[in-house]
Amino acid sequence: MKALSLERRVLDALPVTVYSVDLDGRITFVNRTWSQFAQANGAPHMCDERAILGVSIWDAITDAGVRSELEQAMATLREGRATSLSWEFPCSSPTEERIFLMQVSALVQGKAVTGYTFSTVDITPSHRAREVLIDTGMALARTISVDRVLQEVSQQLRSVMACDAVAIGLADDDNSRLRLMHHSGFVEAPDVLEHRLTSSWREALTTREVVTHAWHDGIEITAPMTSSEGVIGAVTLSVTALPAPHRLNEVRRVLETIAAETAAAIERAWLVRRVGHKRRLEAIGEVSAGVAHELRNPLFGISSAAQLLRFRVKDDPIVEKNVGRILREVERLNSMVTSLLEYGRPNTIHLAPGDPDAVWDEVIENQRGRLESRALLLHRTRADPPAHCAIDAAQLAQVFINLLVNAADAAPEGTDLTLQSTVLPNGAWRARLHNGGAAIPADVLPRVFEIFFSTKPGGTGIGLALCQRIVEEHGGTIALESAPECGTTAVIVLPGVQRHATKPR
Repeated sequence: MKALSLERRVLDALPVTVYSVDLDGRITFVNRTWSQFAQANGAPHMCDERAILGVSIWDAITDAGVRSELEQAMATLREGRATSLSWEFPCSSPTEERIFLMQVSALVQGKAVTGYTFSTVDITPSHRAREVLIDTGMALARTISVDRVLQEVSQQLRSVMACDAVAIGLADDDNSRLRLMHHSGFVEAPDVLEHRLTSSWREALTTREVVTHAWHDGIEITAPMTSSEGVIGAVTLSVTALPAPHRLNEVRRVLETIAAETAAAIERAWLVRRVGHKRRLEAIGEVSAGVAHELRNPLFGISSAAQLLRFRVKDDPIVEKNVGRILREVERLNSMVTSLLEYGRPNTIHLAPGDPDAVWDEVIENQRGRLESRALLLHRTRADPPAHCAIDAAQLAQVFINLLVNAADAAPEGTDLTLQSTVLPNGAWRARLHNGGAAIPADVLPRVFEIFFSTKPGGTGIGLALCQRIVEEHGGTIALESAPECGTTAVIVLPGVQRHATKPR
């Protein structure tokens, strides 16, 4: 048996179908991969090289569009307008439709084109990965809800990337930890899963790279989700059927891209939610200011009339008693009107570099009498080093006073309050004010920042709503945490500002 030349052995070893034709389209050469391609795509009669040499490729092409595409490519090469051409085309096998890349080059002898060489390679996995990115991008572009974003991403990853499970963790307000917000396919309980994946999430966010870890009989691949503003979260895939090394790298690249798209979609959803919330507050504020303005003059008239009545019949105890009641109610309503005007027409915020703990110092000193009257002891832990934030000290003091008064009213007499301030790794300042009073009911907690909602007797329901507005104008967040037997904690986070080093003179 005649030994094959090195060139032929190289061509046969390639995982690419290679064949050539003359100017009339008759096949002059095929490599061994041709036989495998024909067998896999339902054409076993074309597997034998000796049987197809000299056969015209036009006899096997029944699609007019494909024939026209080939004729145009061959004409372009023959006229010297290009040295090679390539395009993708679908090819249906008995089991599935696959995508191939066709490349055509001219065979040149001297200056004349004597034929053409064709090569085809299966690019189905890469094509599917590209489709995943396109489909995911389109799905996320239409989504403005964080929950919907997470569902879309999970569905795309599980259906197209052949992974067994997906878990997505998002950073909390101060970026100190990631919380499991969505999972699909994992058998573990959510708290157990979150605890197990935390180390992988931290590693991915620290290195800003995709990380891979073995897990049981498969692997878990984790990609970080970050933005210019900081940490968004991380996404983890669990895969039992281990892909080939080059396919694994492709999966990692696709996951990295999808994680970036997801981070952008989540940021957009957060922005939409903040804008909607701000517009709703502005609308409520305008209505509140209008109502307060209309109420102020009638209240003044009622107060004046009541005082005149008291002067005229000051010797009648029954009239005196009822007039006193009228004036007290007028004072209460007037206080509410003032609060409404403060909420509806807030003072312009003037931000300047400062330390929020210094604002707390003044507030605590001014409220010391209230704490002592209830025998409350405040345990204070300051941020060290001090925070550096852009604040309006006067408006921030209004927030701190409201929170401290609420905490003092809720705490049982003779108990302790704790105020702990820290500077987070991203430079933000966080304060936690805790009281050990009765917990806020679970059905009430989501509504505590709604305007006009109050559980305190005689409360206006404006204080916390105004606090939230002021904190958000500082670019920060405010929240209440409450649980039975644990009391209630008010949490404020304000963004830090970069300190500028002083240049030596």
